[in-house]
Amino acid sequence: MKTHFIAIGGSAMHNLAIALKDKGYQVTGSDDAIFEPSKSRLEKKGILPQEMGWFPEKITPDIDAVILGMHAHQDNPELAKAKELGLKIYSYPEFLYEQSKNKTRVVIAGSHGKTTITSMILHVLNFHQKDVDFMVGAQLEGFDCMVKLTRDNDFMVLEGDEYLSSPIDLRSKFLLYQPNIALMSGIAWDHINVFKTFDDYIEQFRKFVASITPGGVLVYNEEDPEVVKVVEHAENYFRKIPYKTPEYEISNGKVYLKTGMGDVPLSVFGAHNLLNMEGARHICQQLGIMDEDFYEAIMSFKGASKRLEKVEREDKGTLYKDFAHAPSKVKAAVKAFIEQFKNEKKYGFLELHTYSSLNPAFLEQYDHAMDGLDEAVVFYSEDALKIKRMEPISPEFIKEKFKNENLKVFTNAEDLHTYWNTLDKTNGVYLMMSSGNFGGLDLTK
Repeated sequence: MKTHFIAIGGSAMHNLAIALKDKGYQVTGSDDAIFEPSKSRLEKKGILPQEMGWFPEKITPDIDAVILGMHAHQDNPELAKAKELGLKIYSYPEFLYEQSKNKTRVVIAGSHGKTTITSMILHVLNFHQKDVDFMVGAQLEGFDCMVKLTRDNDFMVLEGDEYLSSPIDLRSKFLLYQPNIALMSGIAWDHINVFKTFDDYIEQFRKFVASITPGGVLVYNEEDPEVVKVVEHAENYFRKIPYKTPEYEISNGKVYLKTGMGDVPLSVFGAHNLLNMEGARHICQQLGIMDEDFYEAIMSFKGASKRLEKVEREDKGTLYKDFAHAPSKVKAAVKAFIEQFKNEKKYGFLELHTYSSLNPAFLEQYDHAMDGLDEAVVFYSEDALKIKRMEPISPEFIKEKFKNENLKVFTNAEDLHTYWNTLDKTNGVYLMMSSGNFGGLDLTK
């Protein structure tokens, strides 16, 4: 099968391209910019475009599938050529469904926790050498590629994202998967640039539940009232399995899960991670993994990349980075950090740089998000606001919306870095929350 990727360099797209190459497909692609690690990984597989840009001449009648990434625009010249030739054009999730439509599809959805839960499931399955196809959004220890597609595996585990499928397909990605087994971890308004109201956002999850195949299974977080409402109002037929935070204790800085088989020591911390783990356990049950086998495997799970991930520093200081930027994720990460390090001085840094997080109407969702930290810092770039053509935001406005008068607010990277360099990183513990890089801050030094 001959496939061509428009915008092959994306974090998701390049993984799919590599998976198809490994499956024996003929793979080509284009992009206007490709960064690391995508560049090296594509080059290693021999599918890195020779030059950057869009080349309509690459689009030929013998191509079986054109896969369109979100990074491309509607007026992309390669897309126009594909339409002109009448080629089959897939979004990323649409193509994944085509590859898995004869398999049992397991889809993990939710505003928060879905990457971690998917990662936990794959870790357990890999530990017990149970082979499945998969797609997950974070780099996992023990996995070379974050997409795996085979002809023979019976199951495919998919991280289900509610964001748009492609520039020409404005459906939420997870609506294309039609799960046989699904999980919903939580609902908290996100992607405000696309879903203008909370109800519009929730509607995507209503549609997701409605897309579960007849007689399927939904594992859901019964502690989230919005999730419970969506499940209770669902009209289609499926089996419902609720889950909640399991019992645990922290002893000498180590988290122990309380189970009927005894205390299970864990390598991760935070009530939200324990809640995620319980959801993963129920999904693994559906895949034939017994509880004792689940606990044996989960002890060695160290977390998904950038999810409360410990950073090895030259000075041996204690620092964790987290992908958290949406309000619910920030609150969960801060709560976990405070609980884990009760007797330490706790520093928390948050970078606001997404459209949602910099939207004045959305900022009130961050109320009290940084409470309980000994030092709380918020950074956003005034230059980034100009680039995004957004209105200026004052530090006072940030403090007001966070409901935290003691908040330190920095609006340019140089001032933030100067403050950072004054801190003794061996004194206290540090939590760095961002999907960016704090203006180029090196967290290892």
